[in-house]
Amino acid sequence: MKTDIHPNYKDLSVTCSCGSQFVTKSTMSKDSFGIEVCSNCHPFYTGKQKIVDTAGRVDKFNQKFGGFFKR
Repeated sequence: MKTDIHPNYKDLSVTCSCGSQFVTKSTMSKDSFGIEVCSNCHPFYTGKQKIVDTAGRVDKFNQKFGGFFKR
């Protein structure tokens, strides 16, 4: 095995814009890193995600291309 080819793997402090902090391992040269969204504030993980068809895209599609698929 070759020596001295692996990057330095160290602890990295991650801070989210919501204020949540956690420590992970990384090969980055920085000691801390900032992110915008984490699992504590992302709507998918918090259960607050809403899928809303505000523009009626499905209905628009069916009106525009619905005749192509009729048999």
